[in-house]
Amino acid sequence: MPNYVAIENLLKELEIPKDGTLSRTLHRDDRVKVVLFGFAGGQELSQHTASVPAIIEILSGEARVTLDGEEKELSRGSWVFMEANLPHAVYAKSDVVMLLTMLHG
Repeated sequence: MPNYVAIENLLKELEIPKDGTLSRTLHRDDRVKVVLFGFAGGQELSQHTASVPAIIEILSGEARVTLDGEEKELSRGSWVFMEANLPHAVYAKSDVVMLLTMLHG
C-alpha cells in the first residue's frame, strides 16, 4: 500500500447536488480526516463546533462563513484555520466546493 494519497483534481471528485449538500470522505487516519463538500447555492451548515482543530478551503464558488460570530465572505482560494470548539457555520451563496481537514493530533 502506498504511503500517500494523490487526487489529481478535487473538483472532479463529486457532483454538486441540485438542491442539497453532499460530502465525501477522501482520507482518514489517526491524525487527519479530509472531507470534500459540495453545496448547492442557498444551502448551509448551521452553527456547530468541532472537537478538533480544522481547516476550511474554498475550491469553487462563494460562501459566507461565520467564525465565532464574525461573518467572512469567502471564494475560490480562501483558507481558514479554526481552533477546536470554535463555533462556525457555512452558507453557500452560489454552488460551492469546500475541502475540510480535521486534525486529530
